[in-house]
Amino acid sequence: MLCSTSQFKGVDILLTSPWPKYVGNFGNSSGEVDTKKCGSALVSSLATDLKPRYHFAALEKTYYERLPYRNHVVLQENAQHATRFIALANVGNPEKKKYLYAFSIVPMKVMDAAELVKQPPDVTENPYRKSGKEASMGKQIPAPEEESACQFFFDLNEKQGRKRSSTGRDSKSSPHPKQPRKPPQPPGPCWFCLASPEVEKHLVVNIGTHCYLALAKGGLSDDHVLVLPIGHYQSVVELSAEVVEEVEKYKATLRRFFRSRGKRCVLFERNYKSHHLQLQVIPVPLSCCSTDDIKDAFITQAEQQQIELLEIPEHADIKQIAQPGAAYFYVELDTGEKLFHRIKKNFPLQFGREVLASEAILNIPDKSDWRHCQVSKEEEEMLARRFRKDFEPFDFTLDD
Repeated sequence: MLCSTSQFKGVDILLTSPWPKYVGNFGNSSGEVDTKKCGSALVSSLATDLKPRYHFAALEKTYYERLPYRNHVVLQENAQHATRFIALANVGNPEKKKYLYAFSIVPMKVMDAAELVKQPPDVTENPYRKSGKEASMGKQIPAPEEESACQFFFDLNEKQGRKRSSTGRDSKSSPHPKQPRKPPQPPGPCWFCLASPEVEKHLVVNIGTHCYLALAKGGLSDDHVLVLPIGHYQSVVELSAEVVEEVEKYKATLRRFFRSRGKRCVLFERNYKSHHLQLQVIPVPLSCCSTDDIKDAFITQAEQQQIELLEIPEHADIKQIAQPGAAYFYVELDTGEKLFHRIKKNFPLQFGREVLASEAILNIPDKSDWRHCQVSKEEEEMLARRFRKDFEPFDFTLDD
C-alpha cells in the first residue's frame, strides 16, 4: 500500500545484504571495515528514505553495532525515531564473532508517538547526510559510480537542481517559508555538542528537541546538572528563540523537581574561556539557607575579589545587557532575581562553585574545584540512572 510522504513514518526492520556506505560517519568506527570505501551508496539512500528502526546487514562477515543515529535534522525538522545499524558475521565463523542478534520490538504503528521519537542518550547525527549547508537542506550523500538512486524510488523532489536567480529565490515557484536558523558549527572537537564523539553520553539524563540535561562531571552534589543546547551555541545571548523557549522550560521544570525534594536551585552561566553554553543548575537544601543568604554570599565574595556583581531586573533579558561574543557571568536565584558581571579582564573560573561550596551555603569548600570531585564511570552511570528515574514524573519531553 502506498502512502504520502507526510504520512510515512518509516519501517521497523530493514534487511540488506550489503552494508550502507558511510555508516561509520559520526559514530563509533567499525574498526575492521572502512565504510567510506566499501558498502553501497544505494543502500545508504534506501536507509535514508525508509528510516528503519533496525537495519541489519551481513556481507562484510564481521559483527558491528553502530551507535544509533537520528532521522531528522535538529532544530530544523520534527523529531523522528532513531535507527540502529547492526552487522552480523557469517554463521560458524572460526573467530566466533557474533552472528545472532536477539531483540524485542514493539511495532511503531501501535507505539505512542512521544515514546517512538524519544532519542537515546548516545544518539549521533545521520551518517548518510553531509554536514553543513547540505545537511540543513536534507540532501543525501551522492552515490558515486552507481546509478542514480532516484530511479528506484518515486522522485518527489522535482525542483531539485533548478537554477536560482540572483535574488536567491526559485525562478518558477513562490517564496519558500524561512527555515529556522541553523546553529554555528564548532571550530573543532566539542565536549558538549550532543552529536560529538567527545560527549560523555553516560552522563546525559534527558533529551529535548533543542536542549538536553546532563549530570555535571565532578558535581557539587549528586544531582548537580547542566542544561545544554544540542547545537553549538557559546552562550545564552546567542541562542535562537526556539532554544531559549526550551531552556526556560527546563529551568521551570527543574525548579519544580527540586522543590518537590525540599531544595531550591541556583543557576549560573560563565561565558568566559568556554566554547559551548553550560547552564549550571545546583540544588541547595531549603534547610541550609534562604535565598537572601545565597544572594548575600555571591555579593560578599564578589566584593572581596573586586568583582562588580550587579543586580538586574527580574524580567530583564540577558540579551538586552550583553552583546554576542561579550564575556560575562550571571546568577539566577529561585525567586527569579539575577546578578550579572561583565568580564573585562581576568575572572576566577571556579567563582560560582566557590560561592556555593562555601561555609555560608553548602559548607563543602573542598569541592570548589570540579577536578577534585570526580568519581568512577561506574558511579557516574549509577547516579545518572537514579536521576533519570527520579526526574521521569516531571519530564515534559514525554508529553510532546
